Amino acid sequence: MAKYRVQNPATGEIVETFEVATDAQIGETLAAADAAYREWRERSVQERAAVVKRVAELFEERKDELARLIAVEMGKSMAESLDEVEFARSIIEYYAVHGPSLITDHEIPSTIPGKAIIEQLPVGALLGVMPWNFPYYQVARFAAPNLVLGNTIILKHADICARSALTIQAIMEEAGVPVGGYQNVFASHEQIATMIADPRVQGVSLTGSERAGGIIGEQAGRHLKKCVLELGGNDAMVVLDSDDVASVAQAAWDFRVYNGGQVCNSNKRLIVMDDIYDEFVAELRRLATGLEPGDQLNLGEGQYVPLSSRAAAETVNAQVQKAVAEGATLEVGGVLSEGPGAYFSPAVLTGVPRDSESYREEMFGPVATVYRVHSDDEAVDVANDSPFGLGGSVFSTDEARAARVASRLDVGMTHVNTIAAEAAELPFGGVKRSGFGREMGPVGIGEFANRRLRFVAK
Repeated sequence: MAKYRVQNPATGEIVETFEVATDAQIGETLAAADAAYREWRERSVQERAAVVKRVAELFEERKDELARLIAVEMGKSMAESLDEVEFARSIIEYYAVHGPSLITDHEIPSTIPGKAIIEQLPVGALLGVMPWNFPYYQVARFAAPNLVLGNTIILKHADICARSALTIQAIMEEAGVPVGGYQNVFASHEQIATMIADPRVQGVSLTGSERAGGIIGEQAGRHLKKCVLELGGNDAMVVLDSDDVASVAQAAWDFRVYNGGQVCNSNKRLIVMDDIYDEFVAELRRLATGLEPGDQLNLGEGQYVPLSSRAAAETVNAQVQKAVAEGATLEVGGVLSEGPGAYFSPAVLTGVPRDSESYREEMFGPVATVYRVHSDDEAVDVANDSPFGLGGSVFSTDEARAARVASRLDVGMTHVNTIAAEAAELPFGGVKRSGFGREMGPVGIGEFANRRLRFVAK
């Protein structure tokens, strides 16, 4: 199978294939990124922001085309594809509008005579390694702040997102990013390592699996390069009480199956208090019953999208079957379609034993896994009993109670009475094996900045 391709996961049809870059092309990419950086950093931040603003405008102008590309590539519905294009546009615009003020010089108090100024300056060419589940959003939150800051971008996208990856570069160049300032590269794993080692690359950002994060983090550390890692998540949604259990279950289900359940910060573990547990599970079971495979380009009521690939669907199916073998109960769904399509029916799983391997695994697909607890302390214990620490949420009619429980979660993002608050201005990232560093918001633009001291003596 071709390394880089467009392959419709609904049918398995390979629509388009692309050649992996040669080593000579990688060398040319590095040289171009470095040359562009030396020109791009000399432009005023206002000029760079104006170019990034134009990128946002082009995303809006071409939203239908952009949405269709990713619907075909990785299987999300057209409605969700349009949502993603809009979210990416909002992130790009956020940095175009607010980026200059976020990186202005600021004076800090000094105990010795003189003026101490902290500057935020670019560092050079950066390498981004991005996943397939949100082809535009993941790129926007990495590229937009760094382009405004003055860095240049080399972007290695997922194997199945080749056409959308090329389209992003075309939009960047049309908007006025200098040639070499943003480059897509169809690189091999070995070539990624070569680029990280190259002194012209000053940092690397990865969104991907825990395994990929370990590899990239090791390579970056070996060469003393800054890296930001956004890895897996097994986020807990704790439901302490509710005066409308069906409504909370509906919200839980809607978010869990969004994007085919292929979301890093999805509510993968639903932790529900004993007195409402049966009603909550019954509502999930109702929501998951009677669903049928559908065409992601024209999805109907009661239909679900394919996963990103046949391999992804088979992996989730194997995980569910393993959990059942270890003692869990498959309440409904969990049916893998016959190939070559990548359909896996949304499922509800209960009773996963805490001493099983499945308890620790992230299921990257539409599987709502529910746990019964009897106290706030037990809910916190279950929520924190995970190697991951991306996000988490707590629901209760008593906001103060929910806030107290949320404050005890070992995660990078906590939420009260909402599952995952996401906006361009809100920082995103985790702790533990979910990685380190933050993207988006006012902190995202500083991850690859040279926070240089300028001291002027009196």
